[in-house]
Amino acid sequence: MAQYQVTIDGEILQQLFVRDDGLARLVEQVINQILEAQVTEQLKAERYERTEERQGYRNGHRPRLLKTRVGELNLQVPRVRRGSFSTDLFERYQRSEQALLLAMVEMVVNGVSTRKVRAIVEELCGTEFSRSTVSELCKGLDAIVQEWNDRDLSGGQYPFLLVDAIVIRVRKGGRVRLCSVLIATGVNQEGYREILGLMIGDSESENSWKEFFNRLKTRGLTGVDLVVSDEHKGLVKAVETCFQGATWQRCQTHFIRNILDACPKSLERELHQRLRLVFDAPDWETARRLKEELVRDYAERAPRAVEILESGFEDAMAIMALPEQYRRRLRTTNGVERLNEEIRRRERVIRIFPNEESAFRLLGAVLMEIDEAWTTGHRYFDMSEYWRWKANVETTHGMNIKREPHVA
Repeated sequence: MAQYQVTIDGEILQQLFVRDDGLARLVEQVINQILEAQVTEQLKAERYERTEERQGYRNGHRPRLLKTRVGELNLQVPRVRRGSFSTDLFERYQRSEQALLLAMVEMVVNGVSTRKVRAIVEELCGTEFSRSTVSELCKGLDAIVQEWNDRDLSGGQYPFLLVDAIVIRVRKGGRVRLCSVLIATGVNQEGYREILGLMIGDSESENSWKEFFNRLKTRGLTGVDLVVSDEHKGLVKAVETCFQGATWQRCQTHFIRNILDACPKSLERELHQRLRLVFDAPDWETARRLKEELVRDYAERAPRAVEILESGFEDAMAIMALPEQYRRRLRTTNGVERLNEEIRRRERVIRIFPNEESAFRLLGAVLMEIDEAWTTGHRYFDMSEYWRWKANVETTHGMNIKREPHVA
């Protein structure tokens, strides 16, 4: 361990217990002297000393502000003409500083406002970070989130696709505008859920959904057999265009809600119980029979509700074509709704995003975190039964039998 001789200014010692920053000034003086001693070791010569062993020449100093627990230190770091001055004095501080910055970013991603982050750091470290500084730190996530959102999806098939959108507020051109965050969740061939990507658009229009789906397909999304969503006109049209041959499953939860909204209040509970019997039916025949009985019983008392039921029944029961073990989780977008709630919990802290980039950054980081938990956690489905069913359907219809993918 290197030893250095340090001289303490008497005035600094006198002010040590008088001034609030007395300890900081003492530490500052000591570190500056250590830096001078280290540059002498590196150059192998004192200031103005002539010697054959000299390795370079001093070239002034550069200021460096160091924030520590004793206060801010104004250091004078030596500069040299040949090469550069190196010191391990700051290494531990730099590691701690990096850990602090990462912790600050993690707090923001987990739903802590930049204002609260600033207050927490000030309380713990005795130093201030502006809200803009915290925001600038978070910009380091941009490349990471973008890389994740553009990742290759061609490594396998995604038989089940669940899509939904949430509305957020973004400041644009000095005004607060509503934007839609389009999110796609898939179940891969091995039965694990993945968040396939997100896109921020001006609305949930057909064109926005088409653009989003085409981006996913460009990245390698294939093998989509079932798409689950609510009954948004633009979304449904985009599904029909971009995933021809796939089945669209209308979310039963949203469908029941639509029916009950058109029902007289006095009949809501009664009708809801009957609807649950229909959608919980074990097979197509039972479901159709219970539906016809419901239509007969409520055709006059709730005509508008019955009309909605009949018009959307086939789409809401599309899931009946799949083996029974897959129906409960794929007949609604409830899993996506829970994902949306987690996003809302973080987004609610911010309320209004300053721009689209900040929205993409935060929401993308949240979705990345959830996606990692899904892909490294428990398998969502055992897909072996699905692939046997799929091969049987293709054989029955005279199609080429696709080889069953390996299931880990």
